[in-house]
Amino acid sequence: MPTASPRKPDLILLRDPAESAPPLVDSFQRRITYLRLSVTDRCDLRCSYCMPERMTFLPKKEVLSLEELYDLATGFIARGVTKIRITGGEPLVRRDIIDLFTALGRRLGHDLAELTLTTNGTQLATHAEALARAGVKRVNVSLDTLDRAKFAELTRRDSLPQVLEGIATAKAAGLKVKLNAVALKGVNEHELPDLIAWGHAQGHDVTLIEVMPLGDVEEERLDQYLPLDDVRARLEQRWTLRESNHRTGGPSRYVDIAETGGRLGFITPHTNNFCAGCNRLRVTATGQLYPCLGGGERVDLRAALRSDAPEANLAAALDEALRIKPEKHHFRMDARGAAPAVPRHMSMTGG
Repeated sequence: MPTASPRKPDLILLRDPAESAPPLVDSFQRRITYLRLSVTDRCDLRCSYCMPERMTFLPKKEVLSLEELYDLATGFIARGVTKIRITGGEPLVRRDIIDLFTALGRRLGHDLAELTLTTNGTQLATHAEALARAGVKRVNVSLDTLDRAKFAELTRRDSLPQVLEGIATAKAAGLKVKLNAVALKGVNEHELPDLIAWGHAQGHDVTLIEVMPLGDVEEERLDQYLPLDDVRARLEQRWTLRESNHRTGGPSRYVDIAETGGRLGFITPHTNNFCAGCNRLRVTATGQLYPCLGGGERVDLRAALRSDAPEANLAAALDEALRIKPEKHHFRMDARGAAPAVPRHMSMTGG
C-alpha cells in the first residue's frame, strides 16, 4: 500500500480479494468467520485481574501500522471472515484509530457483515459518533462495578464518570451497548444483580465473565475466581431466567430475564467449556496470530506482511494457523500460587 500521511492515513484496498481463496476451516472442521484484531497492547486503566500497576508495554516500533492492520484484515476477509472486532489493550487510545474503522467500514454490506469493538469506555464519549458514522452498530464496554470507589480500586484509576459518560454517548449515537463484567469473588459478586438491573434499565445487554489466568498479576487469581454456575444459582433465586437462542458469534450463552426484560450472557471458560463451536482467531497488535486464547500456539503474520511475497506468505501462514488450532483450551484454576495458564496478558493478546 502507498505510504500514508502521518496525520490521516488513507487506507484504500488496491485490489479486490481473490474470489477463489479457500475459506478458513480448521482441522476439527470449524469454519472461522470471526477475527479479533488487536490494535494496541496499551491501556489507560490497570485492572487488577488483567495487569500489574507497573505494566511494561510493547515498543511502538513492534506494533503494526494502521495500513498493515488494514491489509491483514482484508486478507482475512478474502478467506471468509465476515465479522471483525477491534480490541486491545484499549483500542481507542491508538492514534488515528477512527481511520481504520472508516476504511474497514467501507466493506460493510459487501464482504464484511459486522465491524465492532471492545472498549473500557474511557474514550468512548470522544469517539462514539465517529464510530457510528464508520458503520459500527454495537460495542462491548467492560464495566465491573457501578461503585466509584470500588471502580478506582479495581482499575487503579478514578475513571467511572468518564466510562458512564461514554456509555451514554454511545447510546445517544445509536450504538447498541453490551456491558461485560468480570465476576470477582468477594469483590463485586454481591452487586452483580444491581449492575445487571441497571444495564437492562438502560437498554443494554449484560454479559458476565469468569476470570481467566492470563499473565502475571499482583493478586492471587484463585482468590478472584467466582464460578458463574454459583452466580446463576443466586440470580435464579431473585429472577426468572429463560434460555435464549440469541447468538452474537462469540462464546457467550444467553438467558432472558423476565423481570428486567433484558438479556444476560455467561462466558464460562472454566465451568462450561465452549470451544466446540469456536469460530474465531485472535491477532495481536504485533501481528502474532494465536489460534486459541488459552494456548501458546502462534503464527507470525507480521513477517508474512513484510516479506517479498506478502499475499502468498500470508495465505501460507493462515493455513498453518488452521492446522495448529487446538480442539480446546486448558485453563486451570485449582492451585494457589500456580503460574498463569498462559504467560501473556490479555491486553497483549486482545480481548
